[in-house]
Amino acid sequence: MKTLGLIGGMSWESTAIYYRLLNEIVRERLGGLHSAKLLLWSFDFAEIAERQHAGDWDGAGALLVEAALGLEAGGAQGLVICTNTMHKLADNVAAAASIPLIHIADATARAVVHAGVKRPALLATRFTMEQDFYKGRLADQYDLRPVVPNQAGRDLVHRVIYDELCQGIVKEDSKAAYIAEVGRLRRDEKIDGLIMGCTEITMLIDQGDFDIPVFDTTRIHAEAAIDFALS
Repeated sequence: MKTLGLIGGMSWESTAIYYRLLNEIVRERLGGLHSAKLLLWSFDFAEIAERQHAGDWDGAGALLVEAALGLEAGGAQGLVICTNTMHKLADNVAAAASIPLIHIADATARAVVHAGVKRPALLATRFTMEQDFYKGRLADQYDLRPVVPNQAGRDLVHRVIYDELCQGIVKEDSKAAYIAEVGRLRRDEKIDGLIMGCTEITMLIDQGDFDIPVFDTTRIHAEAAIDFALS
């Protein structure tokens, strides 16, 4: 089994879910007392979020590269950035490190294509919904047509992520608001699936809340990482 280097803490709420999933998946596949071989670099998320909202992506990228190189030096054989948003800097990390990076958008896109979905809604941070690094990859490399909410919907989704989920707060009214937003996108934009494009969103909603396919990027990414680790 290869050792995975996790770049986490963005936020630690979803990194904790990654840790559990990675170990559970290995136990499911290998049985007995088997668990995942992991190294974790966990950021103080306030330092990352400050750079995100200031538009200092170069500064954030330097921090991620430092983390990746530290994990590689520590013996990691593959890298997992435990967040969708910071895959904006995945190319920086991949270029700096000499070990493979398991990309969350690629793993997600393969699952979406396999399910026969073409026009998925993308709920995520404002950065992921509004910038092209994620949507563009889905469109250009996988022929998907991701749909994001309107301005009010993006504001809602982003606020709940940073003000609630990243701080461990799960509210029923926020869940209801997310479900209503997906309903609006089904009615107005004819979506045929839902990508939970922020790793914290799995804390709030899941497949049981919808009758269209829901793609939990945290679990999908964890599955892809273990595929690599056991390959």
